Amino acid sequence: MPGLNSLHVLVVDDNPHMRSIVVAILRGVGIGIVKEASDGADAMEVMRAGVPDIVIVDLNMFPIDGLEFTQMIRTAVDSPFPFVPIIMMTGHTERTKVMAARDSGVNELVAKPISAKTLLDRIVAVIDRPRAFVKTGSYTGPCRRRGSGKDYIGAMRRKSDKEAKAEQSSQPKEETA
Repeated sequence: MPGLNSLHVLVVDDNPHMRSIVVAILRGVGIGIVKEASDGADAMEVMRAGVPDIVIVDLNMFPIDGLEFTQMIRTAVDSPFPFVPIIMMTGHTERTKVMAARDSGVNELVAKPISAKTLLDRIVAVIDRPRAFVKTGSYTGPCRRRGSGKDYIGAMRRKSDKEAKAEQSSQPKEETA
């Protein structure tokens, strides 16, 4: 893919073997600058020295895991760049883990074992199809809605809206005289 040589990517993983695999994939597809960090704290220091275009982070790390790292990047007052695209890698693909990653503010998720194609697909996704950034009282990160919403008709967009409406319709109505 043309233009990858101008990208600066930071790989954050406490497993040196996994980090070297990801770095080899990135260099193999032509990424220009690839930096490494062994944990979230180290990554914050690397980012202060030069903000990358994309961060690839592992979910399970110690002492700061990928979820905490992502939340720090997104919400810390001294964050070097809260809008940086973050791709999270994980071998834990249970629904709760995927939702926790989404809710921490990651842009994309890659299941381990990773492949060069899958990783490149996620990189292309954050570059070619960026999602709007959202900041609310309880969430900061890319918009979690992936669909275009073209076929949606009506006011009730969220599951909780539908549940509230169903609850209201099941309540007995007071008769007026």
